[in-house]
Amino acid sequence: MASTHGAEVLVASNRGPVSYQMGEDGALHARRGGGGLVSGLSAIGPDANAVWVCAALGDGDREAVRRAGGALLPAEDTGGQHVRMLDIDADVHHDAYNGIANSVLWFVHHMLYQTPLEPVFDAEFRRQWASYEAYNRAFAEALAEEAAEGAAVLIQDYHLVLAPRMLRQLRPDLRIGHFSHTPWAPPDYFRLLPDDIAAEVLNGILGADRAAFLTQRWADAFTDCCHAVLGADVAAGTRIGVHGLGADADFLRERAHRSDVDEWVTALREEIGEGRRSIVRVDRTELSKNIVRGLLAFRQLLEDRPEWREKVVHVAFAYPSRQDLAVYREYTAEVQRVAEEINAHFGTAGWTPVVLHVRDDFARSLAAYRLADVALVNPIRDGMNLVAKEVPVLSEEGCALVLSREAGAYEELGADAIVVNPYDIVGTADALHRALSMPASERTERTKHLAAAATALPPAQWFLDQLHALD
Repeated sequence: MASTHGAEVLVASNRGPVSYQMGEDGALHARRGGGGLVSGLSAIGPDANAVWVCAALGDGDREAVRRAGGALLPAEDTGGQHVRMLDIDADVHHDAYNGIANSVLWFVHHMLYQTPLEPVFDAEFRRQWASYEAYNRAFAEALAEEAAEGAAVLIQDYHLVLAPRMLRQLRPDLRIGHFSHTPWAPPDYFRLLPDDIAAEVLNGILGADRAAFLTQRWADAFTDCCHAVLGADVAAGTRIGVHGLGADADFLRERAHRSDVDEWVTALREEIGEGRRSIVRVDRTELSKNIVRGLLAFRQLLEDRPEWREKVVHVAFAYPSRQDLAVYREYTAEVQRVAEEINAHFGTAGWTPVVLHVRDDFARSLAAYRLADVALVNPIRDGMNLVAKEVPVLSEEGCALVLSREAGAYEELGADAIVVNPYDIVGTADALHRALSMPASERTERTKHLAAAATALPPAQWFLDQLHALD
C-alpha cells in the first residue's frame, strides 16, 4: 500500500489530542486534551513529520472530519500537531468500544467478572467482535496510508490489540510498537476468552516489533499467556519492553499554583475544618478503582478508632465514568449511597466525615493533592495509577501513601508506601490509622522518596524511550 503523506512517526489511539463540539450557530469549537501522549508527541518537535491517528468520538468530531474531507485536521485546532481522525460508523465504534474493549478486554485484564454469571460469549459477542475487528482494520489502513517507508508507529492500548498484525500485513516495512496501559491478565484468567479470540488478541500484538507494558509484572503475564495459549517463544519475534509512565512534575507544580487552584485550596480547607487531617482520594468511578471498599475502610477506621472522629475528613472525588454502561451507573450510585450512610451515622453538626464530589474539576483535584495528609489509592487492579504518583509531588506538608499492592505503581512506590490488600477492609482501616499517626519527619522523608520515584520517567521521556527502542 502506497503512502499518502509520508509521516515518519505515527501514534494511534482511540482518543486523540482534540475533540469538537458543535455550537448552536453551526460553528465547531475545538478543545485540546492533555496527558502523556500529548506531552510525548510534543517532545519530538514540530519538524518531526508526525501524524496522530484517532477515532471520531461524537457528532462534533464526525462533522470536523467531514469538513476536512478526510484530510488532516486544521493545525490551529490541534496545537500544531498533524491529526487524522477516523469517522468510523457510530454503531461499529459503539460495539468495538463499549461492547468489546470496555466490557470484555477491560474486564478480563482487571479481573472484574462475577464468574458464576459472566462472561457469556454468545452470538451477540461474536457480532460485536466483528465490529472490533473492523474498527482495528480502519486504524491499520489509515496508518498504512499515512506512513513513510520504514516509519515508526506507536499503537496504544487494549482498543487496538489487533491493529499491529493488520498493519504488518499491509506494510511489512514499518517499525511497529504496541503499548498496553492496562494490567495484563494471568493465563488462567485470560483464558476465560474463547480460545480463538484469545489467540487473535495475542497474535495481534505479536504483529508488532515490540510490545511494551507499564510494569514487569504485566509484561511477564503477557509472555505467560503467549506460552499458555500459543506455545510461542515470544523472544524469537516480538521484543518485550517496560516503561513505567511517571508524573509530569514541572506541569503539575506550575498548574497547581494558579489562582483557580488557590481558590479551591481555601474552599477545601473550610470544608475540612480547622485543625483536621485529610485522607484524599481522586478517581473515576471505574469499577477497578475500589472506591466503595475505600469508603468502607474509612467507616471501619471510625468504628475501631473513635479517637479520629471529628479529627479527620475523607475528601473523596469520584468522577463518573462510562455512564453509558448500566454497571458503571450502579457503581457510581453505590459510592454516593455509602458516603451518605457514613455521614448520616457518624456526622455531627460541625463535622462531615466524607466530603464527596462527583463533578470532575481538575483544579479542585490539584487543590486536594496539595492538602493531602494521607493519599488513599486502593485499586483492585490498575495498570499504573498516576494519582499515586501525583499526590506526593504536590502535597505541601508531606503525605503518607496508602497503596494497593495490585496497582502498577506499587512496583516503584511500594517501599515508601503503606501497602494494603485491596479486598481487606480491616487491614486498610489499620493502614489509614498508621498513615494518620505517622510522625511528620517520617512522612516528609517518605514523601521525598515517593516524589523522586514518581517523576523518574516523565511523559515526554516515556514516549521518546519507546520511540528510540524501535530503532
